[in-house]
Amino acid sequence: MKTSDPKKLIIVSNRLPVKAELRDEIIHFEKSAGGLATGLNSLGVSYDKHWIGWPGIHTDNDQTEKELNLSLENYNFHPVFMWEKDIELYYEGYSNSTLWPLFHYFYVYTTHDQETWEAYKRVNALFLEKVLEVASEHDIIWIQDYHLMLLPMMVREHLPSVRIGFFLHIPFPSFELFRTLENRQELLTGLLGADLIGFHTFTYMRHFLSALYRITGIESDDNTFHFRNRTLSVDAFPMGINYDNFFNAHKQPDVARIASQFRERYRDRRLVLSVDRLDYSKGIPLRLEAFRLLLQRYPQWRGHVSLVMILVPSRDSVDRYHDLKVGIDEAIGNINGTFSQEGWIPIHYFYKGFSFSELAAYYHESDVALVTPLRDGMNLVAKEYVAAKAGKPGVLILSELAGAAIELTEALQVNPNNIGEIADTLHRALLMPREDQLARLAGMQAKLKKHDVARWAADFIDKLECVHIKQRDIKKKYLRPNQAREIASAFKKAHKRLLILDYDGTLVPFHNDPAKALPDPSLKRLLQSLAGTAGVELAIISGRNKEFLESIFGDLAIALFAEHGALRRVAGQWESVYRKDLAWQPEIRRIMQEVSDSTPGSHVEKKNTALVWHYRNSDKWLADLRSAQLVNKLIYPCTRRQLHLMRGDKIIEVKPSEYTKGTTIRTFFRCDEYDFILAAGDDTTDEDMFAILPREAVTIKVGTPSEYSRYTIDNNGELLKLLRLLIK
Repeated sequence: MKTSDPKKLIIVSNRLPVKAELRDEIIHFEKSAGGLATGLNSLGVSYDKHWIGWPGIHTDNDQTEKELNLSLENYNFHPVFMWEKDIELYYEGYSNSTLWPLFHYFYVYTTHDQETWEAYKRVNALFLEKVLEVASEHDIIWIQDYHLMLLPMMVREHLPSVRIGFFLHIPFPSFELFRTLENRQELLTGLLGADLIGFHTFTYMRHFLSALYRITGIESDDNTFHFRNRTLSVDAFPMGINYDNFFNAHKQPDVARIASQFRERYRDRRLVLSVDRLDYSKGIPLRLEAFRLLLQRYPQWRGHVSLVMILVPSRDSVDRYHDLKVGIDEAIGNINGTFSQEGWIPIHYFYKGFSFSELAAYYHESDVALVTPLRDGMNLVAKEYVAAKAGKPGVLILSELAGAAIELTEALQVNPNNIGEIADTLHRALLMPREDQLARLAGMQAKLKKHDVARWAADFIDKLECVHIKQRDIKKKYLRPNQAREIASAFKKAHKRLLILDYDGTLVPFHNDPAKALPDPSLKRLLQSLAGTAGVELAIISGRNKEFLESIFGDLAIALFAEHGALRRVAGQWESVYRKDLAWQPEIRRIMQEVSDSTPGSHVEKKNTALVWHYRNSDKWLADLRSAQLVNKLIYPCTRRQLHLMRGDKIIEVKPSEYTKGTTIRTFFRCDEYDFILAAGDDTTDEDMFAILPREAVTIKVGTPSEYSRYTIDNNGELLKLLRLLIK
């Protein structure tokens, strides 16, 4: 592991941005023109940029590997070498026969194979070895795409403080699909090694958070969540293109020459352009059928409109891709055989890769771009077409299931499965007035220019840096062993000490059945010892009712505050301090009960002073929906009756506004009389308590960090360790 300066930005992807080829025992390199390489090359950061990936060649010759390493080192490229069998099992196998089809909603194409999974793990470990050779704790590591979903946690376990970002370039599927993966837990845990996880769209991000909660139980709050003392963030970063390259391409002599030849070749034809890599997710057979339907439904276009279909070869040696290509070839032959006329062919078909100059020329001259994938993470072809128009009219027809559809709202969006809709939209596009075309293009071009690929990369790195700073601040709040010893020392030196403790989630863990969330004998002995220590005043302030608190703590000489302080027991006697007017309860209870009746697993609890809707045992998605609905329904009656509407941990509570843990402390304790105060709680109901206590008080949030508490600890077990330390 290297530790020397300068700091590095290390991009880790399946492939390096160059492809190595061995010809006549001489290594040749071809640079990638992909969007990722372009964006990262233009990224303006103060770090040295390094790249880790497979060089596109496999060799078992040590000398060749050495030469590759030396040649690539000049570019800060670091190759990962794999056996040919591992490449097949990891890349063609688990990555592209399990993850790719499932993430693109082709469940029936998904294979589950232990051998490919083992290869996937093995290759991720190979990438880890290379990362550890290159990286140090103060670097940034940005891991790319579905081939390396295990790598973030692998790196985290070796470099605990390093900044790690992960970006998924394909869709993240809905929970119902993701849950079918045998290795779903391992994949999610792998991603949790990252500090920032990025997706193209908020839809993919929402699917990820849903899967994370339902599979691991980890909940998110405002796109952040907590795992192993770390705060992680997820966000959407729609990937852009090198806008200026495409917008200005028509000025280049090569592009202008090809564009002129292209237009001359098709002269008076209206041209519909289709550009794709050979893949079943692109919806090419349906696109061809839609074009056939256009010619059938609108015969006036026969002889006047041609589809220029460019299909870039991809894995056509694989049976499924070979069969797809055969089907496409047959469909094109059938359409051309049915509709061709003298001097006119409906479909001009190219099965090969095109250069940048050729693509830019075709984009610039085509009247319509037909981009209708069945599912696509982003689809940069749509963006490239829009950028390349540069003052010329044109219409983009775009699948609503492509990630780009969220940004390119001026495009004519279609359901890619509905060939009738596609055919009608083609007809509409071909008839669209020039002014309308230019106005739509201008709107999209303004967005693409502003959010180009360099902005995409910069936004991600900036957000990763912000997450790192936030993590650093939060990490300072986590109680360290030396701080726990200092607190214990201060406790022992003090003369008059106050301990204020919440119950659920603080002294005992939550339970699906609240009645079973009971203290064990050791906890009661601990509380008894604390209460019996000279100069110590111990109080439990809970949202529970007095009957529950009395049943479990009635034999202890401690102060009990039920329902956040509306009822209290001091010196063994309970007294009520709440207003007796409960005329508000029937209206609030009716509203709560209506929502509860439509939310399985939830229930309404009636306390002396409050009504509480519990939804811990309800489906998360439904509970989130119902809780938002309930809050909206309660806002007006609570405002009218001056009631406090409060969200807690899987509860919504309504009560008179004068009773909170904060007001209870203000009313019943003279904080300036104590020379040591410790308060601990786990949710939003405890924030009032933390906020009102003196700054020097030891305030502890159990679970997720709080801006109002001085310290954070992971769970109630850690709190009990601290309490035992006080009297050790």
